[in-house]
Amino acid sequence: MRMSSTLIFTLFAFSLFASFAAGWWVDEYKSGILWPEPKVLDSGPPGGPPADAIVLFDGKSLDGWEGGDKWKVEGGVATSVGGGITSKQKFGDCQLHVEFATPEKVEGSGQGRGNSGVYLMGQYELQILDSHGNPTYFDGQCGSIYKQQPPMVNVSRKPGEWQTYDIVFTAPRLNDDGSLKTPGYITALHNGVLIHNHFELQGTTSYTEPPKYHKHADKESLHIQFHGNPVKFRNIWLRENIEPLVGKKP
Repeated sequence: MRMSSTLIFTLFAFSLFASFAAGWWVDEYKSGILWPEPKVLDSGPPGGPPADAIVLFDGKSLDGWEGGDKWKVEGGVATSVGGGITSKQKFGDCQLHVEFATPEKVEGSGQGRGNSGVYLMGQYELQILDSHGNPTYFDGQCGSIYKQQPPMVNVSRKPGEWQTYDIVFTAPRLNDDGSLKTPGYITALHNGVLIHNHFELQGTTSYTEPPKYHKHADKESLHIQFHGNPVKFRNIWLRENIEPLVGKKP
């Protein structure tokens, strides 16, 4: 027996209505947690800084850095020379944005080419290096957590081109006797590409020793290394207060 087109349409319409009705009558899951309203924040122009950021270099001066008077500041750019710089403010957990460019004129090779580094808490280094066609050991190339972990991928741009680091850092917590309470973690994006995903730090950075934790305060200064190469920097900013919202159960 063949069904008429009218009957087929009627059955289809009824099935569709039943599906919608079943969806409307399903009980919605509610956690019961009372969440605080997320703060409204002006994210700023592309690349930041957001409204709540601490601007560490705005293109005008390095007054917020020890040793900043040695570096060359011109045209909104700071060029490393004469030693590293150390922030006068101290930080723990943070989101950090840094823009850098290795020298356009290629000189040297391996670790001698466009070398610098961002030291979180002055202890934990995310390496800066000209790694565009410049072989070196993998846990020392650009984007590596120095001597601990290579980047997932090498997304280094050509010498002289501007690059970005966006870093989310969870500071380690140490007991009063200096023993480790909870390790530090780093998530990092290089030129917008994820290169470390919540990597557990094994300790501080050393060229001569395996990584290990040393007693330090809950907040320490940021340090940018000078390694003999005129690496350029601009648009450095940092955000604190990056803890997740905490809700309450009624």
